[in-house]
Amino acid sequence: MLEHKEIEYEKVVLVGLITKLQDEEKAQEYLDELAFLAYTAGGEVIKRYTQKLEMPNPKTFIGTGKIEEIRIFVEENEVSIVIFDDELSPAQQKNIEKVLQCKIIDRTNLILDIFAQRAQTSYARTQVELAQYEYLLPRLAGMWTHLERQKGGIGMRGPGETEIETDRRIVRDRISLLKKKMESIDKQMAVQRGNRGALVRVALVGYTNVGKSTLMNVISKSDVFAENKLFATLDTTVRKVVIGNLPFLLSDTVGFIRKLPTQLVESFKSTLDEVREADLLLHVVDISHHAFEDHIASVNNILDEIKSADKPTLMVFNKIDAYEPEEIDSDDLVTEKTKAHYTLEEWKDTWMAKTNGDALFISALNKDNLEEFRKTVYEKVREIHITRFPYNNFLYPEYYPEEG
Repeated sequence: MLEHKEIEYEKVVLVGLITKLQDEEKAQEYLDELAFLAYTAGGEVIKRYTQKLEMPNPKTFIGTGKIEEIRIFVEENEVSIVIFDDELSPAQQKNIEKVLQCKIIDRTNLILDIFAQRAQTSYARTQVELAQYEYLLPRLAGMWTHLERQKGGIGMRGPGETEIETDRRIVRDRISLLKKKMESIDKQMAVQRGNRGALVRVALVGYTNVGKSTLMNVISKSDVFAENKLFATLDTTVRKVVIGNLPFLLSDTVGFIRKLPTQLVESFKSTLDEVREADLLLHVVDISHHAFEDHIASVNNILDEIKSADKPTLMVFNKIDAYEPEEIDSDDLVTEKTKAHYTLEEWKDTWMAKTNGDALFISALNKDNLEEFRKTVYEKVREIHITRFPYNNFLYPEYYPEEG
């Protein structure tokens, strides 16, 4: 009889800062997200630390008293990893490791690690490896040793060349090789996109874990991997979808996140090209998440970075089945009503006003309001199609519901 093998989670401690730009509430919110990232990567958070500072300590990120407090906790509880919520400089990382004597990683490194775990195809693995090497290059001292073994050490070193110089050269060679490989893949991807003909292209965009892949599965009746963890999908999936009798291409893209590493934005350029070349964006939002407005802002910032912010966009508020407004005591005159107390109907009015009616409220999981979703997407795609092919607009009448 086979024994059930339980997943062994590594003990993790999280560290964040409270600053002028990031108050305590925001710092805790980021740590909540960091905890979910750690869980996705295989870690169990057993303690969180925050500290109020005007700005990060240039040597150790946090103050010496706080780092000593963390050191004692790490030692007493056999903690294997301490994760910092902001990107550490190579010097900070080295100094912190000396004190804490355990593995130190930051948010960027953690996201890269998750991407490395999730990369399924050769293309995704190449993208992630390039981002990892670019992140590691300035951090080589003390992190990696004897990289020359990967190529064979004999004949590798020049006269008087140190081990760290050798390591840097190997990493630079590897980065150069990966960039050439990426250029080749980018050309292939561009040809593939060009070969798809003149069909209207629709791209699902949104924060990570908002239900894009679940929605993709429902609309296209395909089987895209979806689970309640961050970055479940790395590779762009493109499906031909027909609503009514109108065909179009639908792509599911990698989820965005706050403080997304710049290395990833650059290395996932081709994946994001699906967004750049789309005719219509479906911006999927998890309305049940308390910080969904921040998520919208983060996605819009990245869309702006990749010059796609002005594309026709349909806001799709997902997970209405999980949305619960906080109750407010009407007898308590001191408590003011906040966004947390809005009912779903009130949110609909707010967002309908802001987006000129281009907002939908659905549950992809429970298939709530999907008929309204199909109708709206059909009409949006039809508008684009008629503009592109005015001579065959008679083929696509007003929307009629699908049977079955």
